[in-house]
Amino acid sequence: MNKTARFLSIAAVAAFASFGAQADEVDASQFATKFETSRTRAEVQAEATTVPQTSGAIPVGSRALVYTSTADRSAVNAQAADALRTGKISSGEIGSL
Repeated sequence: MNKTARFLSIAAVAAFASFGAQADEVDASQFATKFETSRTRAEVQAEATTVPQTSGAIPVGSRALVYTSTADRSAVNAQAADALRTGKISSGEIGSL
């Protein structure tokens, strides 16, 4: 019983301490920064119209490269089987050994 009471009291203290660490204003006003700019609205809009011309609709990271292989499928399978047999590549779930 003593261990249970100690565990619950430690958990309660930790819970109350975590609420204090997360205290913030409701509207998150610390993120609203004020700054002065030297650019005009027309300059910003002109720059914004050039962005679609320089970038595509597909993100660069999702473009798949087209590669045409000249290797024969049976030759590649034979090389893989040989590498597996000689121990150059691992097999099974324990691949790090």
